[in-house]
Amino acid sequence: MAALLEVAHVDLFHGETQVLWDISLSIAPGERVAILGSNGAGKSSFLAGVTAAIPPAAGEIRFDGQTLAGKRPHAVTGLGIALVPEGRRVYKDMSVRENLEMGAFPKSARGRLKQSLEYVIQLFPILGQRRDQPAGTLSGGEQQMLAIGRALMSRPRLLLVDELSLGLAPMITKSIYRTLSELGSGLTILLVEQNVEQALNFSQRAYILESGRITRSGRSADLLQDADIRRAYLGI
Repeated sequence: MAALLEVAHVDLFHGETQVLWDISLSIAPGERVAILGSNGAGKSSFLAGVTAAIPPAAGEIRFDGQTLAGKRPHAVTGLGIALVPEGRRVYKDMSVRENLEMGAFPKSARGRLKQSLEYVIQLFPILGQRRDQPAGTLSGGEQQMLAIGRALMSRPRLLLVDELSLGLAPMITKSIYRTLSELGSGLTILLVEQNVEQALNFSQRAYILESGRITRSGRSADLLQDADIRRAYLGI
């Protein structure tokens, strides 16, 4: 099966500082893949490359066979890539409904706004109950649901989720992971996460990122049982 996302020998810089070295990976349609690593490993920088927020200094990123080189972030979204950003970044003064509607700005999603809204509220019923509230009045977990829902409103083929569990209670995190697990098999998910155990239980494959380089990769079930991974990341 052809890869949906292909990353080949990518180097990435923040200003004059290199943050990623020779990153190569691929994700097949419908896969759930995790990129794991400690804070500062370069995980969010990698997503910035995929969304064209930071263009690679070397290498190439291709989505469904099409290079992302030279594309602007809004054009990448229009291709079918949606980001759930670290820290949620909801529009706090706007209502929940308005936040969700903002997610449907790609031309391909505008005509299905009503159906998408119903779908998201079915996934996260609390958003339906809070639809007229300012997003800033929601709890952290509800804001994370809103950020995911907003991304889904664009009808993506690839959903990027940056640090899903950050700042959330374990019970809320488990609930959101459970909902993501119930999404249709047609949606590909790339998860960036510090919570290694949760991410490995959710994903099918994973890459370990350390100091801007991929040092390990494999089936998530195998990595979860790996003694070095358990010692370094799970404290076991």
